[in-house]
Amino acid sequence: MARSGVGVSALAGLGGVGIVSDLAHIRNFCIIAHIDHGKSTLADRLLDATQALSERERRDQFLDKLDLERERGITIKAQTVRLRYRTNEGREYLLNLIDTPGHVDFAYEVSRALQACEGAILVVDASQGIEAQTLANAYLAVDAGLEIVAAVNKIDLPAADPDAVAQELEDVIGLDAADVLPVSAKEGEGIGELLAAVVERVPPPSGSLEDPARALVFDAWFDPYVGAVMLVRVFDGSLRRGDAVRLMVAGIERDIQSVQLIDPHPREVEMLAAGEVGLIVAGIKTLAEVRIGDTITLAKGGAEAPLPGFRDVKPMVFSGLYPVAADDYEDLKVALEKLHINDASLVYEPETSAALGFGFRCGFLGLLHAEIVQERLEREYDLNLISTAPTVRYRVVLANGDATEIESPAALPDPADTDRIEEPVILATVHVPADYVGAVLALCQERRGVQHDMVQHGSRVQIRYELPLAEVVVDFHDRIKSATRGYGSFDYDFLRYRPADLVKLDILVNGDPVDALSLIVHRDKAYARGTELVRKLKEFIPRQMFEVVLQAAIGARVVARTNVKALRKNVTAKCYGGDITRKRKLLERQKEGKRRMKKVGSVEIPQEAFMAALKLGDS
Repeated sequence: MARSGVGVSALAGLGGVGIVSDLAHIRNFCIIAHIDHGKSTLADRLLDATQALSERERRDQFLDKLDLERERGITIKAQTVRLRYRTNEGREYLLNLIDTPGHVDFAYEVSRALQACEGAILVVDASQGIEAQTLANAYLAVDAGLEIVAAVNKIDLPAADPDAVAQELEDVIGLDAADVLPVSAKEGEGIGELLAAVVERVPPPSGSLEDPARALVFDAWFDPYVGAVMLVRVFDGSLRRGDAVRLMVAGIERDIQSVQLIDPHPREVEMLAAGEVGLIVAGIKTLAEVRIGDTITLAKGGAEAPLPGFRDVKPMVFSGLYPVAADDYEDLKVALEKLHINDASLVYEPETSAALGFGFRCGFLGLLHAEIVQERLEREYDLNLISTAPTVRYRVVLANGDATEIESPAALPDPADTDRIEEPVILATVHVPADYVGAVLALCQERRGVQHDMVQHGSRVQIRYELPLAEVVVDFHDRIKSATRGYGSFDYDFLRYRPADLVKLDILVNGDPVDALSLIVHRDKAYARGTELVRKLKEFIPRQMFEVVLQAAIGARVVARTNVKALRKNVTAKCYGGDITRKRKLLERQKEGKRRMKKVGSVEIPQEAFMAALKLGDS
């Protein structure tokens, strides 16, 4: 049964084992951790230890392919690579490694990667200990039934205390402190022991080569030359080039045109078999046909039941994206379709704004996610975009008892028809050193929080608060970092909807409401938010030839006002001496001209003014 490529059958030569026992020589695992705890650097050392790269190909953050990832020093997309590892006894294993993001906004990427694995390396910083995303990702892995191999990284730092962190892992998560491995990804210490622990502790894939083929699509992206490229984990059977396959959820049939492995660059092979991870190209040109979480099986004699997919992800933050040039609307639509394949947590729908024209209302998992999506659209698809202030999804209960959910202040029904407005509430988990507890409690109280509990773990304190999501999405994470001098970490889970005294705050420019600047705020904060917003807008709206009046209003009641003064020509410069009435006459004529101009004049609001809505409270 000789086949080309590194399919499972290519392992038949490893120690003379047969096809069935080949699964025992495969390990699928991912790396999970809090942001900046060293996942990508550890992935680099694993590539070095298994000699996956030549000297010429080596570079830092090798698996971070996006320019944005390399510039910001963060992982945004989970990346896969196949490694060959030989033990001291001479046995050879194939390791499929998935490097995952650490930021809370990309937790969906992590949850998808976990579905393709049997084990996970949990990385913890030896100087900082357990952080919010350490816990969140560890619990995701436990819920997915993965075997966890814990590693304490950065043991080369002067402030490192690996023994205390290992004990913390035992106390908080329940992992045996004796099994926690000390490593230094920067120096390459302990990497061999870590690889040996992965082979020893992570179970091999449990699929069968004899069963009908089933493969889970856990990532996909669009290639302009071949169409949709699907990253799959094969659970049962095998998929070969030329096979007619069916996507079970989408209900479409296609022929496989290409099967590839990533080791560490994509390489053409004949087949993927049970337990393997690779790329499949099946000539899918219509973007709507590919769904993350779909199951691929053979068109004839395929599996009857699909694999369990992924839980539907609910966006938390909503923002409008509009092209600066109206002609770019279609290009933005196509770009969003392509990006949605690669990032299933992005949702969008068409929207029209009186101020900005045609665009899309987009849903994101958080503010960093929104920022990354906008930057990817602008860079990868050469678009120039305006984004509106972020909002969250509210639930409105009407007077007749019907409930509806809204993402935009413009969609808020008439107050006379509304019984109540409910806002989303999250359970926020903050990990801080004990010295900064007071500052964090004060910040949470300021954001209308209700304390849930507070637990001490060694030198760090875990604080849990119920907070309105609207109070968190804009600058809460930055304020946490400022209040704790960078030592605090933050994670959250959606809890429920709760009734609140919310009102729609409109911004009027010369008496006309600008829908893109409208906000839904708590009544107690409406005056402060309105005053601050019109003050910020005054800084960014350029002076015109006529006076511009900026107002913040709740319904018909104005709660804040300021003016952008008109540019004035010195019409009295030529009047040297003489009767004062001559000067007054010229000034009155100028005033009358400006009054007429104001009636027909329109004010251009720059992007900086819309971004000012994001930065309320910075000062």
